[in-house]
Amino acid sequence: MYYIGVDLGTSAVKLLLMEADGNIKNIVSKEYPLSFPHPGWSEQKPEDWWNAVQEGIRELIGTVSGETPEDVGKKVGGISFGGQMHGLVILDAEDRVIRPAILWNDGRTVKETAFLNDVIGKDNLSAYTANIAFAGFTAPKILWVKANEPENFEKINKLMLPKDYIAYKLSGVHCTDYSDASGMLLLDVRNRQWSKEMLDICGISEKVMPKLFESYEAVGKILPEEAEKLGINPDCVIAAGAGDNAAAAVGTGTVGDGRCNISLGTSGTIFISSEKFGVDPHNALHSFAHADGHYHLMGCMLSAASCNKWWEDEIIGTKDYAKEQEKIEKLGENHVYFLPYLMGERSPINDIYARGTFTGITMDTTRADMTQAVLEGVAYAIRDSFEVAKSLGLHIERSKICGGGAKSPLWRKIICNVLNIRIDRIESEEGPGLGGAMLAAVACGEYASVEEAAERIVKLKATEEPDTALAAKYEAQYQKYRKIYPALKQVFPQIV
Repeated sequence: MYYIGVDLGTSAVKLLLMEADGNIKNIVSKEYPLSFPHPGWSEQKPEDWWNAVQEGIRELIGTVSGETPEDVGKKVGGISFGGQMHGLVILDAEDRVIRPAILWNDGRTVKETAFLNDVIGKDNLSAYTANIAFAGFTAPKILWVKANEPENFEKINKLMLPKDYIAYKLSGVHCTDYSDASGMLLLDVRNRQWSKEMLDICGISEKVMPKLFESYEAVGKILPEEAEKLGINPDCVIAAGAGDNAAAAVGTGTVGDGRCNISLGTSGTIFISSEKFGVDPHNALHSFAHADGHYHLMGCMLSAASCNKWWEDEIIGTKDYAKEQEKIEKLGENHVYFLPYLMGERSPINDIYARGTFTGITMDTTRADMTQAVLEGVAYAIRDSFEVAKSLGLHIERSKICGGGAKSPLWRKIICNVLNIRIDRIESEEGPGLGGAMLAAVACGEYASVEEAAERIVKLKATEEPDTALAAKYEAQYQKYRKIYPALKQVFPQIV
């Protein structure tokens, strides 16, 4: 049988066709527009996602070497997802999209986030959901719609997350999974149920919430009309899937207890899996449910590989990232520092006003120095969350790595030595797409558990070892870097 993983990202959807043994037969990517209607806002049309997914599935099954589209379609046993988290999708009584989805990197909810943290209180929020409010989370977005678009708020019949809208269009079921729901600030993560207190605070009832599933559970089968339109087996199972980071963790084998994965995508994360529920008492790290049925701690920075893309594309005007990195020679000795807060920041500082800065520029600063500073700044910011994990008594000696930025040997080396841990690369670096396909395989009974699927499918390709001398240099550099944000914290709100 074949299994399809749908990675619904911020700029594109990537679809992956996997055989039962984990062999990847085909990959297709389809882009869609991203809208910034006001400074700090970020929106997309769910209809664009759905159009791209339909087009992508047809191409995915229609371009497999040596097989006809009909033969491939008949062998698709299941479809599941990894998707951008936190986005607010609102449906009316006829299941029509009411307004464009408000995305994870949208910063309009400063007032609502402050209300939740300061008036409702961080201790109460943590007790209700195991997390505090961040501007990107879904609950503040609901409060924003209530205050600013009351006519749309009154029309709410169902609230969904981005990937769940695609699952609904395929299956007809209003569903979500525990990992993605954890990022809404509406889920009682410990008890894996909707928080009545948070629903009341947001002025909504449980009937507008989707049904909760484990990530590897089937929510239903593909709708007959969709099976016919897409050329898919009518018995194809639709599995709940997971938030992008949890799905990426499955795709890198970061399941079970005490495993770590670093993702260098548009955003950056450090993801630590755990069999037991736990909460960071300072709420610098998120406490979420995991796609394997257990839990995880996660630090999330809003701009990671996107920092390098911004620097290369918009500022110095090149698409040849590798060539720019060839000019970088002296690691651990850069006198230029970069704060990677291009969209504000979440973990661990939770500061929507934070902004990106270059510090330490002099007359002898080169283009290579500044490119290096961008790569190092992202690594230092990941270490900020890593330090929180260490303060909780977690001992991490190695981590998997995935995402577009992880394809850079130089960036991997920098992260390896900034964190002073081993960095493992896997044979297939497809992250959420592969994780989604693996969840579909588990839902269809191909594997008894997510852990079994990960053990049999995910294989290591290489390990980056830290260099003692370079790690010592980066330790000194990091101690300087960590002083920059506190020195500028009071300035940022004055310049926004």
